[in-house]
Amino acid sequence: MLDKIPFTQDGYDKIIAEHAELTNTKRQAAVNRLARARAMGDLSENSEYQAAKEEHAFVEGRIKEIEELMRRAEISSTQSTSGIDLGNTVIVEKDGIESTYIIVGEFEADPLEKKLSSTSPIGKALLGRKIGDIVNIEVPAGTLKFKILNINK
Repeated sequence: MLDKIPFTQDGYDKIIAEHAELTNTKRQAAVNRLARARAMGDLSENSEYQAAKEEHAFVEGRIKEIEELMRRAEISSTQSTSGIDLGNTVIVEKDGIESTYIIVGEFEADPLEKKLSSTSPIGKALLGRKIGDIVNIEVPAGTLKFKILNINK
């Protein structure tokens, strides 16, 4: 049996929405583009046909990938009061500077949005920690020292 993949409710809702968009809109658009390109004639030197074929393959591949994620998804409930858990927003202090992170499943991670995967070195080190804890985290660039200031469930 395959392992479950942890998601926050928000992250799971996003993959459901992406699946709906792909299957209801983008799939048909890719099929239509492929049909138009095929109608242009000689397929061996038809760059539009090649591009349409690649787009269709990408859409179908992404649909399959999302369906696998949906089958294996396990939505985390952040009812735990024992410390930081998946879905929590965490405010930490490092070198006198406050930063806010959201701990998410690995398929939801987005560093630009401050969404850290629970399987990343920082995410892993923060899981289960409490307000006031000092956490030393080994990362490729060295050791980071975080103080946990607040946890929003």
